[in-house]
Amino acid sequence: MPKSILIDVSKCHGCRGCQVACKNWNDLEATLTQFEGSYENPTRLSAQTWTRVRFIEQTDGGLRFLFRKDTCKHCTDASCMAVCPANAIYRKDKTGAVIINRDECIGCKNCVTACPYQIPQYSKTAGTVAKCHLCNEGDRDRIGNGLQPACVSSCPTGALIFGDRAELLNDAKARVNHLARQGTEAYVYGEKELSGLNVFYILDEPSETYGLPAKPTFTDNDVFWLAKWANILFGTGLLTAIPYYLFFNSEEEPQDLEADDEESNSSEKEVS
Repeated sequence: MPKSILIDVSKCHGCRGCQVACKNWNDLEATLTQFEGSYENPTRLSAQTWTRVRFIEQTDGGLRFLFRKDTCKHCTDASCMAVCPANAIYRKDKTGAVIINRDECIGCKNCVTACPYQIPQYSKTAGTVAKCHLCNEGDRDRIGNGLQPACVSSCPTGALIFGDRAELLNDAKARVNHLARQGTEAYVYGEKELSGLNVFYILDEPSETYGLPAKPTFTDNDVFWLAKWANILFGTGLLTAIPYYLFFNSEEEPQDLEADDEESNSSEKEVS
């Protein structure tokens, strides 16, 4: 049965303990950052930052902060896995975790382009791509040793819950009903998106407000390469030249009227 993390944004207060726990457990380097007008730090994922808390400021009717843990969703329909030409991205059957084998990764960055959540991150230093592995890989495997993912174990408010996906979905729906009785409209995001996310949310605002696409799309290998070649052709001008060529070469060649007149006159002389 797939394992999942349920993220309840109504309980998150932005402490960023999950960020620290992820870096600590996976020995990820700290990155130099600077203030960019937001309390988010860092402001984006990287090959050394696999999870971060997003700070969304709302100013209508007063200042309000929304918080959301951003990390890999371990999608059932995983575009990153579908477009990898080296088969370096695979799924753990028991847990559903989508993992990048960095020893097999060729650094083509197809997964970076295909992911609808912009999760995989390329490392120029290593020449490979990295992302969250749900603490389910190699000597960093917490789940396989009966432990919770590092981020979940660090959460002080219960905003992150780990367990069997089916059970967590039931818990999420019960929580939504509880919030409704308190006057808060909430819903589950990730139950059906991309055939089900293994890291899913309880949201109390539209998904776009939290930086999540309302209808994330799956990119299979055929669609990906068709789009990629189209971009290449457009970029080089070849694709725009094809219609031009077809249009101006589809018309019949103009007839040589003078030649026709000469042949006509010649025929008349012979008859006379």
